[in-house]
Amino acid sequence: MLKLRILNTVAPSYFLAVCITTTILQSYIFIPAIFADDVLRFWSHSGFHFAFYLYVSVNVLGNYFFILWYPSESLQCSTTAADGHHTLQAGSHFCKLCSKVILKRDHHCFFTGNCIGNRNMRYFLMFGWWTSIVCLYSLVVGVAYLSTEYHLSFENPLTFLTLLPLSFVHFFFSLIPSFQLFLVLMLYIWLGIGLTCAGFCCQQILLVARGRTWYHLKKGLPPVRCTPWGVNLHDVFGKRWLLGCFFPIPTVHIDPKDK
Repeated sequence: MLKLRILNTVAPSYFLAVCITTTILQSYIFIPAIFADDVLRFWSHSGFHFAFYLYVSVNVLGNYFFILWYPSESLQCSTTAADGHHTLQAGSHFCKLCSKVILKRDHHCFFTGNCIGNRNMRYFLMFGWWTSIVCLYSLVVGVAYLSTEYHLSFENPLTFLTLLPLSFVHFFFSLIPSFQLFLVLMLYIWLGIGLTCAGFCCQQILLVARGRTWYHLKKGLPPVRCTPWGVNLHDVFGKRWLLGCFFPIPTVHIDPKDK
């Protein structure tokens, strides 16, 4: 439990550090060096790419904020005087890290230091989706920068299998600067986070459509509710789901019974 509590404290700091580092690299190094200011070439204009990165980042941080703003604890539980055990509402589970009863608990997200449940699942899904986009976009732009400034070739699909170990060897023998090694490390961080978030997001959407949670799947429990997939998705994403896919706004109606 101590290791989990330490991870619960360190992971949000790691997320914040990656966000700040990525923003600095994109704003002051990658975009100004790769893209020109030619108004006639809109798609390669530096202003367009900076606006795109800013838009995606706002979605990431906005949904991250809503995960924290809409916690999923349920107050509908009672404690017997005899043994001190909790009588929980159906679908609720107690989280030892949060020390709260979580309604429709899916899992505990260490990067937010919060449990994911009925109230913030929609924001968690959008947070994972936009995080995967910003990481994979940074990966592509980072590869373009290394190809342009350091003349690295990524034509071979197996380049990523040898790039990191070779970069460490070259750095050890002072063949490459430390900043180049740092950029290579960031490429692997973006690749790992981007693929993980994309895969996990797709898995979560499938579970939501089936009326299940990761907690129920892991414990082998039956679905929380046996309703059509359209109803399950509507309950999670809300009425303004399409608008919420493009902008970080509250879209989920909170049932007073869940408070």
